[in-house]
Amino acid sequence: MSKSRPAPEAPEPLAPLVDAHTHLDACGATDAATTATIVDRAAAVGVGRVVTVADDLDAAQFAVRAAHWDPRVFAAVAIHPTRANSLDDTTRTEIERLAADPRCVAVGETGLDLYWPGKLDGCAEPAEQEEGFRWHIDLAKRLGKPLMIHNREADDDLLRVLHSEGAPETVIFHCFSSGPEMARACVDAGYHLSFSGTVSFRNAKALREAAPLVPRTQVLVETDAPFLTPHPFRGAPNEPYCLPYTVRALADVRGESAPELAAATTANAERVYGLS
Repeated sequence: MSKSRPAPEAPEPLAPLVDAHTHLDACGATDAATTATIVDRAAAVGVGRVVTVADDLDAAQFAVRAAHWDPRVFAAVAIHPTRANSLDDTTRTEIERLAADPRCVAVGETGLDLYWPGKLDGCAEPAEQEEGFRWHIDLAKRLGKPLMIHNREADDDLLRVLHSEGAPETVIFHCFSSGPEMARACVDAGYHLSFSGTVSFRNAKALREAAPLVPRTQVLVETDAPFLTPHPFRGAPNEPYCLPYTVRALADVRGESAPELAAATTANAERVYGLS
């Protein structure tokens, strides 16, 4: 993401939509007023509700506060796999408290990231990530909430851990970026796959081959803002209002009507997250 690139222009409205995974704090929200401003921009183009997601303890505390500030905002809380080495007893206690909040609709984002170890200073090692992932799986099952997964270059290991632990009733692969083989495995397991702006990237060949394989009842859409801005704005700052660009790109790849896909993904988000 380049701060020098201007923000994308507002897309043609497409409604109804739910942004199944965003980071309002990283988009610049700090309080009720700035949160409302970002969500107002999204609502103006049909994105009426958002799930703001945590990747560390501060973000988890913010996410739950934001969900109480604005009825259009819901929270998901966890410690990101690259930060799993910070998951001490105090942090676990606080994540459990936040995850139990009625405005928190998922445990996430958790999972495995095998790209960053050795490249990012302080990144949790794979064994630490797996231990943290197993703890989050157990938390999701104890609370009866969906498990939201971050997966980077860890397809086989993620499926292995989910199988050995016993997956929660509802599993969401956020920002699904794998190919057809992984898509089929997830679909067969009953998992939900959430697609971001990467599905609009012309060089994402395997992902674009996987997208049509997912039944409409198992598809979610997200921005992962401020990251992964869809084509033709790749590299510009992302925000929930950009979601219609991704949905239209996904509909094109799947050979579907964008309004029908928007309605289906909204119904899925309402069911998966228990949104009112």
